[in-house]
Amino acid sequence: MVRLAKQWDIDGILRLLAQIADMHRQNRPDIFKETGQKYDKADIEKMLADETSPIFVAVNGQNKVLGYCFCNLRKADHPVLKENIRLHIDDFCVDSAMQNKGIGKKIFARVLEFANYKQINQIDLDVWAFNQNAIKFYESLGFSTQKITMELQV
Repeated sequence: MVRLAKQWDIDGILRLLAQIADMHRQNRPDIFKETGQKYDKADIEKMLADETSPIFVAVNGQNKVLGYCFCNLRKADHPVLKENIRLHIDDFCVDSAMQNKGIGKKIFARVLEFANYKQINQIDLDVWAFNQNAIKFYESLGFSTQKITMELQV
Protein backbone atom coordinates (compact mmCIF):
# COMPACT_ATOMS: atom_id res chain seq x y z
CA MET A 1 0.00 0.00 0.00
CA VAL A 2 1.22 3.52 -0.81
CA ARG A 3 -0.09 6.45 1.18
CA LEU A 4 0.90 9.80 2.61
CA ALA A 5 3.39 9.38 5.46
CA LYS A 6 2.21 9.61 9.05
CA GLN A 7 4.00 10.43 12.28
CA TRP A 8 4.45 6.73 13.08
CA ASP A 9 6.37 6.22 9.81
CA ILE A 10 9.24 8.50 10.80
CA ASP A 11 11.51 5.78 12.24
CA GLY A 12 11.12 3.68 9.07
CA ILE A 13 11.84 6.70 6.89
CA LEU A 14 14.95 7.51 8.95
CA ARG A 15 16.15 3.92 8.49
CA LEU A 16 15.92 4.28 4.71
CA LEU A 17 17.50 7.73 4.76
CA ALA A 18 20.50 6.09 6.45
CA GLN A 19 20.68 3.52 3.63
CA ILE A 20 20.68 6.27 1.01
CA ALA A 21 23.31 8.28 2.89
CA ASP A 22 25.58 5.23 3.07
CA MET A 23 25.20 4.56 -0.65
CA HIS A 24 26.12 8.16 -1.48
CA ARG A 25 29.11 8.11 0.86
CA GLN A 26 30.40 4.88 -0.68
CA ASN A 27 30.14 6.24 -4.21
CA ARG A 28 31.31 9.82 -3.66
CA PRO A 29 33.37 10.02 -0.44
CA ASP A 30 34.93 13.18 -1.88
CA ILE A 31 31.58 14.96 -1.56
CA PHE A 32 29.57 13.28 1.19
CA LYS A 33 30.45 13.50 4.88
CA GLU A 34 31.24 10.31 6.80
CA THR A 35 28.22 10.76 9.06
CA GLY A 36 24.81 12.37 8.91
CA GLN A 37 21.85 12.11 6.61
CA LYS A 38 19.70 14.44 4.53
CA TYR A 39 16.84 14.86 7.03
CA ASP A 40 16.35 14.29 10.74
CA LYS A 41 13.19 13.64 12.74
CA ALA A 42 12.42 17.36 13.20
CA ASP A 43 12.76 17.98 9.44
CA ILE A 44 10.35 15.16 8.65
CA GLU A 45 7.84 16.31 11.26
CA LYS A 46 7.88 19.76 9.68
CA MET A 47 7.29 18.29 6.20
CA LEU A 48 4.41 16.15 7.45
CA ALA A 49 2.64 19.37 8.48
CA ASP A 50 3.33 21.11 5.14
CA GLU A 51 0.91 20.43 2.27
CA THR A 52 3.52 21.61 -0.25
CA SER A 53 5.99 18.90 0.82
CA PRO A 54 4.15 15.57 0.70
CA ILE A 55 5.98 12.39 1.63
CA PHE A 56 4.60 9.17 0.16
CA VAL A 57 5.44 5.82 1.74
CA ALA A 58 5.02 2.23 0.64
CA VAL A 59 4.23 0.03 3.62
CA ASN A 60 3.57 -3.67 4.14
CA GLY A 61 0.71 -5.17 6.16
CA GLN A 62 2.53 -4.43 9.42
CA ASN A 63 3.04 -0.77 8.41
CA LYS A 64 6.79 -1.29 7.91
CA VAL A 65 8.11 1.40 5.56
CA LEU A 66 9.45 -0.28 2.40
CA GLY A 67 10.09 2.89 0.44
CA TYR A 68 9.40 6.61 0.32
CA CYS A 69 9.26 9.61 -1.96
CA PHE A 70 9.79 13.15 -0.65
CA CYS A 71 8.21 15.76 -2.93
CA ASN A 72 7.84 19.53 -3.00
CA LEU A 73 5.75 21.85 -5.05
CA ARG A 74 7.96 24.49 -6.66
CA LYS A 75 6.93 27.61 -8.51
CA ALA A 76 9.19 28.85 -11.29
CA ASP A 77 10.26 32.35 -10.33
CA HIS A 78 12.85 33.50 -12.82
CA PRO A 79 12.85 36.32 -15.38
CA VAL A 80 13.47 34.04 -18.38
CA LEU A 81 11.42 30.98 -17.39
CA LYS A 82 7.74 30.54 -18.07
CA GLU A 83 5.71 30.58 -14.91
CA ASN A 84 4.69 27.12 -13.79
CA ILE A 85 4.34 24.94 -10.75
CA ARG A 86 6.18 21.64 -10.83
CA LEU A 87 6.44 18.71 -8.50
CA HIS A 88 10.05 18.10 -7.54
CA ILE A 89 11.01 14.65 -6.30
CA ASP A 90 13.49 15.54 -3.61
CA ASP A 91 14.38 12.04 -2.44
CA PHE A 92 13.20 8.58 -3.53
CA CYS A 93 14.18 5.31 -1.91
CA VAL A 94 13.14 1.68 -1.84
CA ASP A 95 14.67 -0.48 0.87
CA SER A 96 17.69 -2.22 -0.67
CA ALA A 97 16.25 -5.60 0.38
CA MET A 98 12.98 -4.85 -1.44
CA GLN A 99 14.21 -3.45 -4.75
CA ASN A 100 13.08 -4.87 -8.12
CA LYS A 101 9.71 -5.95 -6.71
CA GLY A 102 7.58 -3.16 -8.18
CA ILE A 103 7.49 -1.05 -5.01
CA GLY A 104 9.15 1.96 -6.66
CA LYS A 105 6.65 1.89 -9.52
CA LYS A 106 3.76 1.80 -7.05
CA ILE A 107 5.18 4.78 -5.18
CA PHE A 108 5.64 6.70 -8.42
CA ALA A 109 2.08 5.87 -9.53
CA ARG A 110 0.84 7.51 -6.33
CA VAL A 111 3.08 10.55 -6.93
CA LEU A 112 1.71 10.83 -10.48
CA GLU A 113 -1.84 10.58 -9.16
CA PHE A 114 -1.08 13.43 -6.74
CA ALA A 115 0.43 15.56 -9.54
CA ASN A 116 -2.65 14.98 -11.72
CA TYR A 117 -4.96 15.88 -8.83
CA LYS A 118 -3.03 19.12 -8.29
CA GLN A 119 -3.06 19.78 -12.08
CA ILE A 120 0.72 19.84 -12.25
CA ASN A 121 2.15 19.13 -15.67
CA GLN A 122 5.83 18.67 -14.80
CA ILE A 123 7.66 16.38 -12.39
CA ASP A 124 11.41 16.70 -12.05
CA LEU A 125 14.22 15.26 -9.96
CA ASP A 126 17.99 15.17 -9.59
CA VAL A 127 20.00 11.95 -9.67
CA TRP A 128 23.72 11.37 -9.20
CA ALA A 129 25.48 10.05 -12.31
CA PHE A 130 26.96 7.10 -10.36
CA ASN A 131 23.48 5.84 -9.52
CA GLN A 132 22.87 3.98 -12.77
CA ASN A 133 20.16 1.76 -11.25
CA ALA A 134 18.13 4.84 -10.32
CA ILE A 135 18.69 6.42 -13.74
CA LYS A 136 17.42 3.27 -15.48
CA PHE A 137 14.43 3.16 -13.13
CA TYR A 138 13.52 6.81 -13.80
CA GLU A 139 13.91 6.32 -17.54
CA SER A 140 11.58 3.31 -17.34
CA LEU A 141 8.99 5.67 -15.84
CA GLY A 142 9.34 8.06 -18.79
CA PHE A 143 11.81 10.59 -17.37
CA SER A 144 14.36 12.10 -19.75
CA THR A 145 17.42 14.25 -19.18
CA GLN A 146 16.57 17.94 -18.91
CA LYS A 147 19.97 19.36 -18.04
CA ILE A 148 23.37 18.10 -16.98
CA THR A 149 25.54 19.35 -14.13
CA MET A 150 29.26 18.95 -14.83
CA GLU A 151 32.25 19.16 -12.53
CA LEU A 152 35.98 19.62 -12.77
CA GLN A 153 38.26 18.53 -9.95
CA VAL A 154 41.04 21.12 -9.50
